[in-house]
Amino acid sequence: MLVIKWIVFVLGTIGILWVSRASLRDVHHHGFYRFLSWESILILFVLNVNYWIFDPFSFDQIISWIFLMISLALIFLGVREFRRKGSIDRNRPDSALVGVEKTTQLVTTGVYQTIRHPFYSSLLFLGWGILLKSIDVITVILALANTVLLVMTAQKEEQENIAYFGENYRVYMKHSKMFIPYIF
Repeated sequence: MLVIKWIVFVLGTIGILWVSRASLRDVHHHGFYRFLSWESILILFVLNVNYWIFDPFSFDQIISWIFLMISLALIFLGVREFRRKGSIDRNRPDSALVGVEKTTQLVTTGVYQTIRHPFYSSLLFLGWGILLKSIDVITVILALANTVLLVMTAQKEEQENIAYFGENYRVYMKHSKMFIPYIF
């Protein structure tokens, strides 16, 4: 099983490196911190993969699955809203942006009405959901690191969004939360 875990880790890291290759050139770009967040989640997954179906009706497992379902829902809702309102321009000049990040329209409807970063919120719930599969010192440190990295990612992206969308984004920030509606 250890060999399979290493293979998953190496292949996952190669995939994350490929997606992040442009943003890794600039430590000031939000993609740099997002890369580190993705890596922390990958490590959490590899460390806890043996526990995904262990004691499925324990309190930790039930909360874990709730967090993982919230993570999936946030991805689905975020992608759906970007496709409906985002006006994605694949030729947008910032080469470090990937996929739906190349929007030319500020999206403030749907899930974006209350959360500015549903994709990062999804990663936050994913990380904590994976942590709850089997809690130990290393996985807690990784989940905390992931949380800090996601906050840093969101803050960097907000600077980029203010530069691109201007005052409209500042106004939007005043009426929405970063990750959790009405809370944070």
